[in-house]
Amino acid sequence: MRVSEAAELLGVSDDTVRRWIDTGRLAAQSTGPGPMTVDAAAVATLMAQAAPPVPAPVSTSARNRFSGIVTRVERDGVMALVEIQAGPHRVISLMSREAADELELAPGVRAAAMIKATNVIVEREEAS
Repeated sequence: MRVSEAAELLGVSDDTVRRWIDTGRLAAQSTGPGPMTVDAAAVATLMAQAAPPVPAPVSTSARNRFSGIVTRVERDGVMALVEIQAGPHRVISLMSREAADELELAPGVRAAAMIKATNVIVEREEAS
């Protein structure tokens, strides 16, 4: 992915991503005169270490939207399990295999999980 895409997902500037590449915190590669690319798995790892997700504009009735990177896809005959790392949050979705195929979901692909629940149970935890 491009440096600017990594920066957007990590909630930092392009210059910060370039510094992280220079110091070895992020893996990157350059293929000739074109722009440098950042390893998507390395971005997902940093996001999992508590980099805040970048909020995206909401254009649906679902208010819980998590932008991130697909880290795992398991397909069987009918269903697919898709895991997205969105900042420090890991979101897992079960969907039809057809939907996962149509979206071309695979590790390293940018994706967003939108969650809308009609029934949410809240449990109060006692302070320790």
